[in-house]
Amino acid sequence: MSNTQILSTVPQQRAFPLARFIGYCLLASLAVCAVMGPDLIGIDPAQQSLMDTLQSPSAAHWLGTDHLGRDMLARLLSGAQLSLSLAALSVFTAAVPGTLLGILATWHGGWTERLLTLFADAVLALPGLLLVLMLAAISPGSWWALYVGLSLTLWVEYFRYTRQRSRVVLAEPSVEASRLLGFGAAHVVKRHLLPEIGPGLLTIAAFGAATAVTAVAALGFVSVGIRPPTAEWGVMMTQLLPYWREAPFLILQPVLCLVLTVLALHLSVGVRKPT
Repeated sequence: MSNTQILSTVPQQRAFPLARFIGYCLLASLAVCAVMGPDLIGIDPAQQSLMDTLQSPSAAHWLGTDHLGRDMLARLLSGAQLSLSLAALSVFTAAVPGTLLGILATWHGGWTERLLTLFADAVLALPGLLLVLMLAAISPGSWWALYVGLSLTLWVEYFRYTRQRSRVVLAEPSVEASRLLGFGAAHVVKRHLLPEIGPGLLTIAAFGAATAVTAVAALGFVSVGIRPPTAEWGVMMTQLLPYWREAPFLILQPVLCLVLTVLALHLSVGVRKPT
């Protein structure tokens, strides 16, 4: 079931205050890590020391070192910077055209709505991961291929949700009254439409960001997305997998970062199934 279907069939309820607070705290911490990156601790994530490979956490290396003696904390921070920046950029460039096209389709209706809906259905018929893989194959190891693929996949959710909700909102008496009083489209969108669809768009954005982060890590893990020596969580999992018997705590670190990121995004929006 897609995110749009979830939003249309499951009532949006307030999450427990504690759960949402935890989500906000995790997101704030991740945002700081993404903005600062390795500069937060002042260690180069690419610096190698073959004399200090697979080290346990210590005062010099708080989370230990990998198989090439590189600082794990610095590489995790660099991976957070890459993954979260790519996810935020993909979500933004998918949300803007998706929302505008959804409003345009509902506002004009007729052939405009039919053509846009047909185009969205055509994109939706192609599996999102397959689209990303196709673009990644054109330019292996390039971040822009992942960015374009994720944006082309995510915009459909915004379009479908906006089109569905806009049809209901634009039929309300308050919107009809605004039109009769001579207010233009900009006023109707700003005062009536955006306040109604805003919370749902934020929910889709959170789900989309979680999907983007997971997709980037999954593609890196199968050596299709970002390539070494770039510090990325999926790439780190692949590189550390052969050493899981010697240092299992190392491979758990990027996995934990990925889990905490997805958990933070889901807790922050506070959408849950009714009991």
